Amino acid sequence: MQFSPLPDDDEDGPGLAEDRARAASRSTWVSVIVNLVLTTVQIVAGVLSKSQGLIADGIHSLSDLVADFVVLLASHHSRKDADEDHPYGHQRFENAASLVLGALLLAVGLGMVWSAILKLENPDEIAPVAPLALWVAGLALLAKEGLFRYMLAVAKRVKSSMLVANAWHARSDAASSLVVGLGIVGNLAGYPLLDPIAALIVGFLVARMGWEFGWDALHDLMDRAVDDSEVEAIRETLAGTPGVSGVHDIRTRKMGDMIVVDAHLEVEATLSVEAGHDIAVEARRRVMQRHRVLNLMTHVDPWRRPDLDHAVPPPPVAAALR
Repeated sequence: MQFSPLPDDDEDGPGLAEDRARAASRSTWVSVIVNLVLTTVQIVAGVLSKSQGLIADGIHSLSDLVADFVVLLASHHSRKDADEDHPYGHQRFENAASLVLGALLLAVGLGMVWSAILKLENPDEIAPVAPLALWVAGLALLAKEGLFRYMLAVAKRVKSSMLVANAWHARSDAASSLVVGLGIVGNLAGYPLLDPIAALIVGFLVARMGWEFGWDALHDLMDRAVDDSEVEAIRETLAGTPGVSGVHDIRTRKMGDMIVVDAHLEVEATLSVEAGHDIAVEARRRVMQRHRVLNLMTHVDPWRRPDLDHAVPPPPVAAALR
């Protein structure tokens, strides 16, 4: 049996989705401002100092602006209420956004690899750079690392996989800025090949990170279950509900950062239909109150105690719940 959603009256409940949406919007706009400034400064400084690495890093920062607007778009759509076409809501916009972010990371990483290979094939075309490039690369490294730590802290606080993906996107930018800085140091020291070699390494790392994020998001869109520890926690909540004698066949699937759960509840066979219904409603309320569960569908199965005299009339509902 399936029941209509209950009011989310727990201390986390009513404000959790709103907190996640506000955190996503606030942290993403911070990222937009930082990346807009860095893109401008890096490209201008790269042109003035003749640093191809710094220009490439500026273009990398520009790709972050695209990623940030993808996150803002997904955050806006995922907050929409359930409708006739989407009875479970629009939370999977977040999974789709994570897939897009993964694809973006993969594309940027492969582009960095290709650019590095072209430089390695033509080492004579690597021009000496001005010291200004090193200062700007250091500034970009500090800004991106700080942005990563800020965004990751926010993502963990609101438990948003989409924000985690975007935070690690910022970390990949910090890594690329570090490599660009090392390449500039090598160029200034008379070793121009260090620049493309370092860029090649970071390109592989960024591409690998994009593949992992995209692959995880794809599995989430294919109804992947949550981890065993979370399933066990939900099972314990169900089993701890008064009147529930056993729990089996728990199935879960991700819906954005929320979970949709199916479960079979075993209740005393001598109870009335009303009593079994009330026990299932209470079990559902407890699960949705204590876990990030969007909806719980329950099926009530009869259970008979071996030592129970089945001729005894069923207890009243209040006694069963008590």
